[in-house]
Amino acid sequence: MHVRDAKPVDAEAVRIVHYASIIGLGPEAYGQRQVEAWASGCKTADYTAAIEGDVLDYVVADRDGVVVGFGSLKWEALDDYEIDVGAEVTAVYVLPRVAREGIGTEIYAELERRAREQGVSVLGLSASLPAVPFYEAHGYDRVTEYVHEFSRHEDTGVTGRVVKMKKEL
Repeated sequence: MHVRDAKPVDAEAVRIVHYASIIGLGPEAYGQRQVEAWASGCKTADYTAAIEGDVLDYVVADRDGVVVGFGSLKWEALDDYEIDVGAEVTAVYVLPRVAREGIGTEIYAELERRAREQGVSVLGLSASLPAVPFYEAHGYDRVTEYVHEFSRHEDTGVTGRVVKMKKEL
């Protein structure tokens, strides 16, 4: 397994990983309606544009030619954190069948390496409840908890708690 830059050809595999991860791991902390609303955003997301754009760094975990995870890092200035952050980890997702095998850690390590390389001193993120222990294990501190609307596409009004976190590099 190795982590590499995502390519436009990876877009559908990223969509599959994103959806499968939400459906498979989301029920650890959210109800069925919340998980379905969260996953519904995967149907309309333009992963190709995100991968090709210059706002996010997208990486994928490739195991024998199969994308089993992905992550992204947002470089835009963030103004909605209670502290100053230089970049935001916007995704670390893996297929449920490879969860807890260290693949998410490899993806996260690459994102953090890139942030450090760009001189970022504080990373921020918004973690779903199932992901909070993962990020705490990687040195993140909780900043605040808030209610997030899971999908603005189909099932509006479905909300759940998420945790805003930060890490000083």
